[in-house]
This record gives sequence, structure tokens and C-alpha cells, in this order.
Amino acid sequence: MKWDRTAVLSTPKPCRTDAQQGRSNISQGSSLSPRSNSSWLSSNGLYAFGFYQRENGYYVGIFLAGIPQKTVVWTANRDRSPVSSDVTLLFTTDGRLVLQSKQGVETNIVNPSELVTSASILDSGNFVLYNSNGEVLWQSFENPTDTLLQGQHLHAAAELFSSVSETNPATGIFRLKMQTDGHLVQYPVETPDTAEYSYWASDTAGAGPNVILKLDENGHLYLLNEIGLYIKNLTAGYPTREVVYLMRIDADGILRLYSHALDKNPERSTLWSSSGNKCDPKGLCGLNGFCVTYDQEAECKCLPGFAPVHLGNWTSGCERNFTAESCKGENSSVGQNIVPVPNTKWENDPYSVLSLPTEEDCGKACLEDCFCEAALFKEGSCKKQRLPMRYGGRNKKKQGASKRHPSYKCLLLAFAFIILGISGIAIHRYRIRRCKRLSPIDNLGLNEDVGPRLFTYAEVENMTNDFKEAIGRGAFGTVFKGVTLDGQLVVAVKRLEKLIAEGEREFQTEVRIIGQTHHRNLVRLLGFCLDGQHRLLIYEYMSNGSLADVLHTPARQPCWDERIRIARDVARGILYLHEECETQIIHCDIKPQNILMDDYGRARISDFGMAKLLKPDQTKTFTGIRGTKGYVAPEWHRKLPVTVKADVYSFGIVLLEIISCRRNVD
Repeated sequence: MKWDRTAVLSTPKPCRTDAQQGRSNISQGSSLSPRSNSSWLSSNGLYAFGFYQRENGYYVGIFLAGIPQKTVVWTANRDRSPVSSDVTLLFTTDGRLVLQSKQGVETNIVNPSELVTSASILDSGNFVLYNSNGEVLWQSFENPTDTLLQGQHLHAAAELFSSVSETNPATGIFRLKMQTDGHLVQYPVETPDTAEYSYWASDTAGAGPNVILKLDENGHLYLLNEIGLYIKNLTAGYPTREVVYLMRIDADGILRLYSHALDKNPERSTLWSSSGNKCDPKGLCGLNGFCVTYDQEAECKCLPGFAPVHLGNWTSGCERNFTAESCKGENSSVGQNIVPVPNTKWENDPYSVLSLPTEEDCGKACLEDCFCEAALFKEGSCKKQRLPMRYGGRNKKKQGASKRHPSYKCLLLAFAFIILGISGIAIHRYRIRRCKRLSPIDNLGLNEDVGPRLFTYAEVENMTNDFKEAIGRGAFGTVFKGVTLDGQLVVAVKRLEKLIAEGEREFQTEVRIIGQTHHRNLVRLLGFCLDGQHRLLIYEYMSNGSLADVLHTPARQPCWDERIRIARDVARGILYLHEECETQIIHCDIKPQNILMDDYGRARISDFGMAKLLKPDQTKTFTGIRGTKGYVAPEWHRKLPVTVKADVYSFGIVLLEIISCRRNVD
């Protein structure tokens, strides 16, 4: 265990009471305007709650008012658009805190659990709402955005999210999480809480379930457990008078402790940061971009043949600056060559790993594989990759470093091979974030060099402990829970039990389609088994069951915000299949039972056994009825041409179920 208890306390030092902190009472009927009387001050004059201005309008938040730089420490409704100067902030006589437009439209600033009778901005910078008994109903210290003030805690399971930039307070692309295992970790947003995505951690995993991060009035930043034990000091403390301390996860993804001097020459100083390398935060340069360190500054670059999606906003990544050719299934390297991007590391999962003696052999193998878009070579290991490439980074080569031996220690003699098209410098084949044209199953050859890994039947038997735990049943077989042989990953194994023509067709369809797609709202196919008469598909295991389980189990029914998020997840998955693949895919069986919920409550579309591929020149197809009663579009029954609108109809039925939490046949 890496963490140490450095001191023992009988009890954590309590925060000051309202009386000790100083409290400026704000009564019902009070109001603010951006143009005049724009904020309510704390009694010490250091903090203010009210309007602050950015180039594109006004936001409501808390900021340091006692220094010339109006440093913002909290923002209300940070992801909403800024407001104009003709709005009013009202503390209404019925106990609501709202923004009211010139037209009378109201937007809640916060949503407390009961009637608010008074409010206060404390000397600590905490904005608090009270009921008639003086009890706290809501406080900004319990709802932080990107900053902790002195005296504030970050509790277990709580997070801070970076801003987009210094001038845009909307949620950015990095987060800091105080995990329930005692670990304080930084991740990119919308990633699982797993080590592969982290880029900084406190190394205190195992310290207990209720560890908190605390910043005290001396600039001492530390981790403390529930019984008052110091778990780890992040900073030693800087006891200085007339100084205010705050900790922020900045827009660049780095956690920093700042001090603000309050004397006649106010200055902001950086006392501590989580990283000295500005390229450490993962995702800083977006997909297909990589970060280069020059003189301790981060600079983003695109892969050859790519250009920034949005100039000045690297987090959007890079996209091709040419029209990509399609993959027709042939293995050909005519008119193509390799561009090395040396001394660079990436964090992609390869779809195939080969043992080859030289970099040239690795590049040749990639050129001969229609689905290979990049390859990483290191010490005889050739890893074939599909785009997009993520989390790229390298250090500028040191002066005098050998051209044969790059200086990057973690990737000795490593090269990222990027395929070029015939016309100009460009990466081979497809647009960023787009899936590939899918070849017929016979052309795929069902080998592990294309798509998911091929498993033997014996391996799958071991994985599932001889198919011991069944977790579901479908029209063509049973789904079992299993664990990969290294014990690192829980999987779901679908065993097709009816090897009739339809069962074989379902197996081939799933391997062809889901094996060549990749999207956060689709269940990922990890592998398959084609061993004699055995046909099995190995998927990611979705621990929260199906959307049907969530909607139709009273104790699990989601709130409105969760329902909206689920509907958006499903819509994004369908949009990907319909418009973001070069070959359009009609799922043909969108229903709650085929929408699974992952560990983070994200909805993911599964079961592509009935899916239909459209040819490049097709927008519709004729086929027999597919799908489930109650979700099938009318054109199926009328024997009319079927388009992607059939999935849209099914989604409409699912959307009604999400809204009502009722089955479509109730």
C-alpha cells in the first residue's frame, strides 16, 4: 500500500459557523441587474455573488471581489448560454432564486428542496440558502464546479469539472474525482473510472470509502479519512497573512493550487500543480491529434493528412483534409506507402497483433490489410490499428539524440505507421469517427486479423465455467456470463443453439456489422467462436441489464434527467448506424430489450442479428418482416421498400416507453 498516515487527529477540524464566518443576509424581494447593483457582497467584502461579464454576455456566479482580478470560483447553470444585460436576478417573495428575462421568462438558479426564506454569501465564499428555521437547504460548497475554496471539501464520489477555457465557464473535457476507494484521480470526461484513462492519481487507493479532499485556510491541501486520519498531504501549507487560497482543475486539465495576495500589490501565484508536463492530460489535442512538449509548453499537432476540426479548439481533434477512398475488401497496397510518426505514444486498442521482425514488415502487413489504418511497432510487436487514434503524445527530441534511437523512454524504437492515399499526404480510407465499409463474411475470412478476436470453443468453455451462469435467452440461443482467461474482464457470451440457416445468418450478420463498428452507444463485440458446429459471440458485459429492466422495475425507474440522457444515448447510436457509417446499417429490431445499460448508466444498442446493410448506391431495400411485434414499422407489413426510417419508427415507440415507463402493449 503506497499511502501513509502522517498524523492522527481526534476529530477533523470543524468549519467555522455562520457567526464566525460573517453572514450577509439577503431577503426575499431582493434583486440584481448586470448594469447596476450587480452583486451581493460578503460581510468582509472579499467574495460576491452575482453577475460577472465575459465577452459574449453575463453569467451568474461567485467571484473574488476584494482584488482587481475578478477571479470566478463558481458558476450557476454553467452549460447554459450567457445572458444579455437586460435580465434580472430575483429572490422572489415565494422563495425562488431565478433569472428573469425582459419578456418575463424565468430560469431557476438552484432547486432547493423546500421554500427558501433567506440567503447569504458567507465570508468563506460559500453561498447558502436557508429555510424559516435557519437550516441550510442548499450551499455552493456542496455543489462545486471547477474550484475548491479554503475550508471547502470534496467528498467521496464527488467531482470537479474543468471549464472550456478561461473565458468560457461551460463544462470542459477534464474531471477530478474523489473516488470511494480513497483514490483522488484525474480523467478525461465521459470515460470510465479505470486506470487506463487516468492521467494523474494520488496513489491512495485502499485508504477507505469516505476519504475527503480538503483545502484549509493555510493552503494545506490534503486527504483525510472519516475518523480524522491524514491519508496524504498534497501540499505542506503556506501560512501567510492576507492571502486567499483556491484549488482549481484548469481548462488544460492540470490541477493547481493558487494564492491571491490581498495587499496593495495583489498577485496570483501558482504554489503547486498535479503535473509539470502540460501534455499529460489525456485528450488535450483531441482524436487523431498528438501533443508535443516544447520548452515546457504544450503544442498540438495533427497526423499527416489531417487538419484541425476547429481552428483554435484542439479538443475537437483532427479530421482528414481529403476525400478518403473506400475499402472494397481487396488486399492491395498499390499507390500507398508509409509515413512514420516517430517518438510518439498512443493509447489505442489494436484489433490485431502480429510478431514481425522489422518495422518494414509491420508497415507492409498494414498496407496489405484493407482495414488497417495505422500500425504501432515496438520490439517485434506489430499492432494494427483503426482510426481514430487517441491520447497521442511525444516529447521533443533532445539535442544530440541518435536518429536511430528516439529518446522517448517508454516507446523505444517505436513508430506509428500512417497509411497514405494516392493523392497527396493523407491517411488511408475513412473519415474520423466513421465506421468502415463492411465486406461480405466470406471475404472477411473470419480470422483474428480482421475485427474481433477468434476464440476456440475450449477457451469459451473455460471463460464461462462450462456455461454455468445463464443471464438471458433469445430467439436463437442463450447468453452466459463469463470472465476472460486473465481474469481482467467480465464478458457476456451468446451461444447460438439452433444452427439452422437463420441462426447461421444471424451469427454472420453480427460479426460483419458490430465487429467493424465502434461507438460509445453500441455494445462492443470482443470476439467470436467458429469451431465446428459451435457459433458463439463474446461481448462486453453490461452490468445494469436492459432498458426494459430499468423502465419496468418500479424501484429502478429513472428520473426525468436520466430519461432524457437515455433517449439521447439511443438516438446517438442510431444516428451513427444511419449516417456516420459509409455503409448504412438498418438495425431492424430497436426495442428496450436490445438496449443495454453499462456500468455508468449509458444506453448501448445491442443484438444486430436482424440488421440489414445497404449498398453504397442504396437508400432502401426489400426484405421480409424483421423485428418484434409492437415495434415494427408499417411498411414491413405492406411489403413496401424499407429505409432507415423503420428504425426511427421503432425508436419512436421506445421513446414513448422511456417517457411513460410503460410497455407498449400495456
